[in-house]
Amino acid sequence: MGNLSNLEVIDLGDNSLHGGIPQEFKDLANLKELFLGQNRLSGEVPGPMYNISGLERISFVGNGLSGTLPSNIGHTLPNLVGLYFGNNQFTGLIPTSIVNSTKLIQLDFGRNLFSGPVPMNLEKLQQLQFISLQFNQLTNDPSTGELSFLTSLSNCKYLKTVQIGTNQFNGSLPKSLGSGNWSFSLEYFIATNSGIRGKIPPNISNFRNLEWLSLGENKLIGSIPPDFGNLKNLQKLYLQINNLDGIIPTSLCNMENLYQVILGKNQLSGELPSCFGNISSLRELYLDSNALVSHIPSTFWRNKDLSVLDLSFNLLNGPLAVEMGNTRSLRMLDLTGNQFSSQIPSTIGQLQNLVSLSLSKNMLDGPIPELFEDLISLEYLDVSSNNLSGMIPKSLSNLEHLMYFNVSFNGLIGEIPDGGPFVNFTAESFMGNPALCGSSRFRVMQCRVTSLERKGKSRVLTSVLASVSSGVVVTTIFIIWFLKCRKRSTELPLVDTVGQVHKRISYYDISQGTNNFDEANLIGRGSLGLVYKGTLADGMVVAIKVFNTELQHAFRSFEVECQVLRSIRHRNLVKVISSCANFDYKVLVLEYMPNENLECWLHSTDKFLDITQRLKVMIDVASAVEYLHGGHLFVVVHCDLKPSNVLLDGDMVAKVSDFGISKLLASETLIAHTKTLGTIGYMAPGKCYYQVHLKILNDVNYFH
Repeated sequence: MGNLSNLEVIDLGDNSLHGGIPQEFKDLANLKELFLGQNRLSGEVPGPMYNISGLERISFVGNGLSGTLPSNIGHTLPNLVGLYFGNNQFTGLIPTSIVNSTKLIQLDFGRNLFSGPVPMNLEKLQQLQFISLQFNQLTNDPSTGELSFLTSLSNCKYLKTVQIGTNQFNGSLPKSLGSGNWSFSLEYFIATNSGIRGKIPPNISNFRNLEWLSLGENKLIGSIPPDFGNLKNLQKLYLQINNLDGIIPTSLCNMENLYQVILGKNQLSGELPSCFGNISSLRELYLDSNALVSHIPSTFWRNKDLSVLDLSFNLLNGPLAVEMGNTRSLRMLDLTGNQFSSQIPSTIGQLQNLVSLSLSKNMLDGPIPELFEDLISLEYLDVSSNNLSGMIPKSLSNLEHLMYFNVSFNGLIGEIPDGGPFVNFTAESFMGNPALCGSSRFRVMQCRVTSLERKGKSRVLTSVLASVSSGVVVTTIFIIWFLKCRKRSTELPLVDTVGQVHKRISYYDISQGTNNFDEANLIGRGSLGLVYKGTLADGMVVAIKVFNTELQHAFRSFEVECQVLRSIRHRNLVKVISSCANFDYKVLVLEYMPNENLECWLHSTDKFLDITQRLKVMIDVASAVEYLHGGHLFVVVHCDLKPSNVLLDGDMVAKVSDFGISKLLASETLIAHTKTLGTIGYMAPGKCYYQVHLKILNDVNYFH
């Protein structure tokens, strides 16, 4: 690697490096900063590297490194400021000598396989601001019932972040947790799923600058301390899946910055605090699976910006207030498994951002409101197991995003709509309503034609027959005139305007062509299903996309792909050969692309695209997008264009695929009705470079 002995900084993060750490690094006596994070490195760290005493920052985050840490690491690396070993496979004990690296500001041992107790005397790390020990197999000192290492940490006056979640401590929080030097500095305390038992210490309310408190999925007992309201800066409170009892303190409403509250799956009782409606910052509230007994006060619905509300499986009762229509930012409302009665208020139709609505397992009566048709974003609707009556509004067939619908076990009557999203629903959505009628696939009785409808149909039939008779006469005269004119005209060649005829392919053909969906023929795996290579009986090689029918949104994706692919044709779009579907499976048979996808070529070590080929691929993709946006009767927005969805055929012609979340926009489509879709976490085409130690400190998602 040449002469590197004078190097002070090496930053090779996020470069897809693989193999072991180069042995030459051990000779870099002047090295101060080494960043090798977010690669594919494996094996053990060369021992001599731990002897480079001038090292200040080391980042191995996000690799596959293994082995144990030397017991004297704190003595041989006394100048460490940042040590980032997170998300690897290190094992063994955390060396107690680490406390001798007294300059440490950031220490990340999270997401490894460390075991044994956490070192004591951590108060020696007086400059420490960030410590992560989460997702390991750490235990508590068996000589004490409390997590004593937290008492030691409490003397670090600059400490802002503590992550100890997902370990095996099996101990209680120190009663002195809220005291010490860190009571004014601590901002994040994450201890989810750590085997913590006992009560929540009352003086935890002394953390005046705490923004995130997570103690969920533990064995906590007792009540929520009434002084929690003193945590004025708290934004996220996670206490779910414990054994907490008592009431929900109204002092929580004093938290002016509270954004997310998760108290579900405890034994909380009493009334639902009405003051929650006064917390203007609150966006998500989960109180599910408790024993709350009260009605929902009308003041509870004052917060117009509330996005998620889950009150399911409590003992809440009374009618639903008409004021619930005020919370127009709601995206998810779950009131399942309570004792609500009376009718569903029509004001619920004002919640046009609602994606999921569940009112099942209550005592609601009356009709399904016609104004449900205004819930234009709705994807999930469950009003099963109530006392609802009347007909299913036909206007619900206009809810184009609806993927799940359940009205079972009510007292509904009349005809089941059979258009729009109802074409995808099954009999399970309507069972337990003996007076419903409709299509046989819903397993209900056939709808009868009333005498009034017969008379109307008779009048219509008479009018139709009269019109047809007149039309036949006119058409006969026109045909005679046309044939006479045609004899005098020059014959023109016939033009096939229909296009290619799609093959008829049965499920048996597909099963045979893939050797009964053998794993050896699997060529792709996605969130909605699998893609196989298949050979049909006539020798044609095809790609067979099998949708996972256990996923509700897979059905919609299949319908969208069919709708798009049957309406478009272009040399740079993957061709559909056929489809095969019933209620148990959904399959698309597509053109096979032997040269895989663009992502494989861009990130492969043995494949290469020269500049001419890259330019050609860009032109091909641009041609496809131009056709989708402006070369067709309607606009098709792909919504997920990325290298893995650009396939290459045998001649290296690029073709765009995967239209599962596409949007078809007519000229009258409203922008307000569209949503931003795509692959979560994907950003193209640029690449963002950053210091690894800053990423760990600032990336909020990392705290999960």
